[in-house]
Amino acid sequence: MALKVYNSLTKSKQEFVPIEKGHVGMYVCGPTVYGPSHVGHARTYVNFDTIRRYLLASGYSVKFVENITDVGHLVGDGDNGEDKIAKQAAKEKTDPYAIAYKYECMFFDCMDKLNVLRPTISCRATGFIPEMIEMVKEILAKGYGYVTPRGNVYFRVRDYHKYGQLSNRKLDEAKSGERIDVADDKENPEDFALWKSAEGGHIMRWDSPWGVGYPGWHLECSVMSRKFLGDTFDIHGGGLDNIFPHHESEFAQSEVATGKPFVHYFLHNNLVTVNGTKMGKSLGNFVTLDDLFTRHSPMAVRYFILNYHYRSPLDFNETEILKAEEQLNKILETYQKVAVLHKNGAKNATADAIYANFVAAMDEDFNTPLAISELLKLSKLANAMLVAGEDASALADYFDKMFYILGITPKTEKQEDKSAEKLLDLVGEIRAELRAEKNYALSDKIRNKLAELGVTSKDKKV
Repeated sequence: MALKVYNSLTKSKQEFVPIEKGHVGMYVCGPTVYGPSHVGHARTYVNFDTIRRYLLASGYSVKFVENITDVGHLVGDGDNGEDKIAKQAAKEKTDPYAIAYKYECMFFDCMDKLNVLRPTISCRATGFIPEMIEMVKEILAKGYGYVTPRGNVYFRVRDYHKYGQLSNRKLDEAKSGERIDVADDKENPEDFALWKSAEGGHIMRWDSPWGVGYPGWHLECSVMSRKFLGDTFDIHGGGLDNIFPHHESEFAQSEVATGKPFVHYFLHNNLVTVNGTKMGKSLGNFVTLDDLFTRHSPMAVRYFILNYHYRSPLDFNETEILKAEEQLNKILETYQKVAVLHKNGAKNATADAIYANFVAAMDEDFNTPLAISELLKLSKLANAMLVAGEDASALADYFDKMFYILGITPKTEKQEDKSAEKLLDLVGEIRAELRAEKNYALSDKIRNKLAELGVTSKDKKV
């Protein structure tokens, strides 16, 4: 069965055929790093990580590029107003670069806990300003942009007749009226910024042919995807809320600059909602991942997310996360029983059929809820075989393959923590024995090394 994906560009499900046989070029919009990562981030990057994992498991090599927006994303996604990072820097009384680095580190820490594979290439917008300036020059040379007396550069949307093909909006619906503030130096309200003049005390600023300024938000993805994946590539991913204006504008400026098709397949995951309302930092109704991980293991959060198809809405509900955590722990307990058998069990026809159904589910536009139902069947089969005293050792391989694709680690966080506690208890016992033998020098050396690792070890009288 061939892999089929829903292409937001064609509004249909299509067979996936990469540009280069056996290789996939994939670009996913990364976070704007001005605040803590939240559940909405978890959903996007768990979804696209699972897609990437399935492509890898299917035999493709995958060049996975993800940007970090560390400049140019204005409040309200409009073309006038404050940069989100600069605004947060003022709030925290620090430098915008420090804000970007702080929250980028926090983002990757959360993604590591969710077992999201690191990108092949992680690129920051501030590292590609010269290339952005060159692309603006290309667009201006082809007559699709204009420079205002204020030093702003805009893309002339009405001259690009395909604008709206991705978002399915007519030009009259694509105006900036829905944004916070329409810049007053545009020819038309729907025109979007390629370059903005750094007025006032804007710290993040670069020299350009149009004066000192900084890039428009949409420009970075066009430049960095082109830099690392070429003029045309296979998959562009992001959240549903990226379609307009971000991906629509990105699509337009890229095809104008290169004169070639931009992307073959646009994939968009749906939003996370809270009581039916979109979750987001700007709305103040988000749940940070650091906070969520104090109540639920990251694996439970990942498993909860994958119980929803990536294109379906996901309403945040901690009761459902608890149920997912309980179900996942039962699967992992079964796996542990099978994995320790260390036998060479014969291939199992029922397990073969279950795994074939798992693959068929993933081939159908990455249907993870259906794939998880097959994982549950495998767990049920394993339990039945164990109760009957049958050799279930061969099932471990099926679990491993499913776990890899879904990004599930075979140990729960609680099991890992318990192992760490046992190790510390053992070290404590060794130190007690050393002190009983009056070998205080070695005992103190161990204590000091533990302190360097942030572990406090208290001595008991011997």
